[in-house]
Amino acid sequence: MSKSITDKEQQVNYLKERLQIFVEVLDAIDPETADLQDIDRLIAMIDDLEDKMEQFKNRPEM
Repeated sequence: MSKSITDKEQQVNYLKERLQIFVEVLDAIDPETADLQDIDRLIAMIDDLEDKMEQFKNRPEM
């Protein structure tokens, strides 16, 4: 298990990296052939990012 990220700069970097991955996945999807599973995966990625952002927002800095 990995150590919790408590440093605000590390939290921002983590979120930026996750957002970059989302953008790469979004760019890789062909809108002509995208199916429901592709859209569900994008929604899940956004939900995960939102959850992580809330965790970071509520986590005390050490």
